[in-house]
Amino acid sequence: MELSTQLSAEFIKPMEPWDSVSGIGAATAKPVSGENKTLFRSVFENAVEQVRFTQEDAENKKYLLATGQLDDVHSLPIAEAKATLSVEVLVALRNKALESYNEIMKMNV
Repeated sequence: MELSTQLSAEFIKPMEPWDSVSGIGAATAKPVSGENKTLFRSVFENAVEQVRFTQEDAENKKYLLATGQLDDVHSLPIAEAKATLSVEVLVALRNKALESYNEIMKMNV
């Protein structure tokens, strides 16, 4: 019996506590790059800026095509598709944010 206790002590090691996983909790409302912005706010600002940029690019390409200055005509549909996709991403982000807000409001405090 003493031999089996020694063997089990060699094969069974006690559990050790895990270190915290780096990156978890990084998405909380902390200031980004020393400014007074939260990560949540900066994501939405970047999405809005991307929509504005892609819309301006598509409008510029439409103008160039209308005035005959656009050499590669295929770039206009590509720019329009990028603009449409960026709007869809922004709307999806807004919908998820509203859905999350509504779920938080349903929680009991």
